Amino acid sequence: MRGKVTGGNTIYTLCRGWTDVQLALCGIRHINYFETPHEAQRPFVFVFNHNSYMDIPILLKAIRRQHIRILGKAEMATIPIFGFFYRQTVVLVDRHNADKRARSVMQLKSILRKGISVVIAPEGTFNMTEKPLKEFYDGAFRIAIETQTALKPLLFLDNCDRLNYKSIFSLTPGKARVIYLEAISVEGLTLKDVQLLKEKVFNLMEKKLIEYKASWIKPQQAILVNDEV
Repeated sequence: MRGKVTGGNTIYTLCRGWTDVQLALCGIRHINYFETPHEAQRPFVFVFNHNSYMDIPILLKAIRRQHIRILGKAEMATIPIFGFFYRQTVVLVDRHNADKRARSVMQLKSILRKGISVVIAPEGTFNMTEKPLKEFYDGAFRIAIETQTALKPLLFLDNCDRLNYKSIFSLTPGKARVIYLEAISVEGLTLKDVQLLKEKVFNLMEKKLIEYKASWIKPQQAILVNDEV
């Protein structure tokens, strides 16, 4: 298992380097903003809003100082060449198979216990509306409670403009801002608190996406005021 962990970390490092080059060539400028200082030395359950094919590349840009594993769709692992690297770095989930979903959850818990953060899109699929978010699934919040691992919400403000979910040919240059929100503790929570925790994170992310004027939300109501890091 140690070899698999180390190998996975190495693949992630290579993927980050490849992402740096590709985004630079495409004229995409990633910027992190931190509402509070980020503790990169501890594992988190990262959650993010999902409405673009650009989300994974920007995740690799945004999270640099700690090891992560991303929960990803199993069907992507069948793509030639890409599928090999995908299998080394992503925890595969087949949402149509309950047994396989359960195994994916067990794998995520094992990864967290090794001090590696996990990244989950609680919306499950693309948000194709003009609302800040679509409804969240329970998975990320159950895992956080069961492993007593704090949640760290990330907001992607511009990914939908850089590469829209409607087409992989909609790539445009420009900024790609990521907002690190304050960590949300799950200390002392039990599975009875999953719904309350989910609502708390949803409401916070929804409020902040509106405040930061995420581009797909109509009407926009606020401006970005945080210091750039």
